Amino acid sequence: MKKHIAIYLIGLIFGLGISISGMANPAKVINFFDVAGTWDPSLIFVMGGAVTVAFIGYRIVFRQPSPLWGKGFSLPGTRQIDARLIGGSLVFGIGWGIAGFCPGGALPALGTGRTEVIIFVVALVAGILLAKQLQKLTARKKPEAARA
Repeated sequence: MKKHIAIYLIGLIFGLGISISGMANPAKVINFFDVAGTWDPSLIFVMGGAVTVAFIGYRIVFRQPSPLWGKGFSLPGTRQIDARLIGGSLVFGIGWGIAGFCPGGALPALGTGRTEVIIFVVALVAGILLAKQLQKLTARKKPEAARA
């Protein structure tokens, strides 16, 4: 029960932060990318604050032998920068720049009931499902290529 309360509170704080900072408003995000027009640099401060909090939080958490509610920390197995990482980053950035939403900002914005948010989240879920299917197809073809 404590774990669920903590998850709820963390989500609530995140959603409030996204809403208060204006990052649930796609026009504000798109204006950040419009350096030659109506540039709005406030996103730099939001991201800087988030990176600072995450940096301090990780320093504190990783001093513990294990998470409060888990057997171990779930960390990436590699630090390798590969085509999959670069491709995913490009798709994320392009989608963010076009739509004005990132997944973290879109989920709290769902509460507004705006059509464009719902369309974005549906497209996000469809993209995730498509990526998983492509992963499965790629994984099946690798053993075949190794045998040839």
